[in-house]
Amino acid sequence: MRLFLVLTFFGVLSLGVGILTAGDDQDVDWLIAGGLFGLALAGEGARQWLRRDRAKSRESTGF
Repeated sequence: MRLFLVLTFFGVLSLGVGILTAGDDQDVDWLIAGGLFGLALAGEGARQWLRRDRAKSRESTGF
């Protein structure tokens, strides 16, 4: 649920930035919007990976 909310928020935010940075000839600057959303995806993926990695290291304490 949290992942869906975060990605929805960043999707809307990146789309808004894409609209604001578009010139008069375009509706949306898709390159900027897609790049920002890609950064959000990468950040959430890294967060999930680090969280899973920490959980694994707690399980294998050797006791």
